[in-house]
Amino acid sequence: MVSPPIVQGDESIELALAALADGLLVGLPTETVYGLAADASNPAAVARIFAAKGRPSFNPLIAHVAGVSEGAAEGQMDHRALALAEAFWPGPLTLVVPVNPAGVTCELARAGLSTIGLRVPAHPLARELISAHGGPLAAPSANPSGKLSPTSAHDVAEAFGQEVALVINGGPSSAGIESAIVAVVGDDQPRLLRPGAIARAELEALVGPLGARQSGSIDAPGQLSSHYAPRAALRLNASSRRPGEVLLGFGPGKEADLNLSVNSDTVEAAANLYRMLRELDSMGADTIAVMPIPEYGLGEAINDRLRRAAAPRNPEPTE
Repeated sequence: MVSPPIVQGDESIELALAALADGLLVGLPTETVYGLAADASNPAAVARIFAAKGRPSFNPLIAHVAGVSEGAAEGQMDHRALALAEAFWPGPLTLVVPVNPAGVTCELARAGLSTIGLRVPAHPLARELISAHGGPLAAPSANPSGKLSPTSAHDVAEAFGQEVALVINGGPSSAGIESAIVAVVGDDQPRLLRPGAIARAELEALVGPLGARQSGSIDAPGQLSSHYAPRAALRLNASSRRPGEVLLGFGPGKEADLNLSVNSDTVEAAANLYRMLRELDSMGADTIAVMPIPEYGLGEAINDRLRRAAAPRNPEPTE
């Protein structure tokens, strides 16, 4: 596979803008994971995202915008959504809100839904590109559908080759897992559709207890049962490795092949998760055993990703 150019420095934004204007795909660094970006107003460009990822078209994409006012131009944000946006944007929070009919994000990017997912990323290069582009960018994680999310420019180039025009090198993703997704729609209680790189307690401090997503609905990314998976099978809540396994540890004094956080820090563990799963997968074992991760802090999001990665891989389409 021929790799796309990995660019950085002053020329990266100019080259990326030219590619987006031509309806092409760009590997985009964000603080969560790298994204596969296209002009959200261009249905043909958005279709390239679905084709490159092998992603089902009923699975909506997140529109990345420059700020709160640009978000309000694409979605209808009530006082609760605005409070969350003002507290956590730029940052790893996606808000699902009713679509603004005057917005430019195409219907394909929204998977035909009456809602839209919006985020303002914190990475300075992502923000610079979105502002210079002058409109929203559709940018799901830059991984083939259902596979491990990318946390470096090299991951994106290796996964997609020349299906991507170029990859902007913004260094390793600092958060390492995807954004938290909260739906704020109508008079309903806000719902946590996907735990992510903001702890539930921080979100609930602003808007009260968060409800759960409705069973069986796909109204945001990352909700399919099998997702974020390496090649190897995962065995969760393991106390030790079995013959032929590699072991992913958590906490002090753990004899593991790799340790998410020797200091039992869930923020550090989240940042290391995909990179370490990718490294263990490359060792060739059939199974990756994973030690227990507590549910406090970002542990909720880490366990969500691990459970989906360990789910049976049946013919169900995956993101």
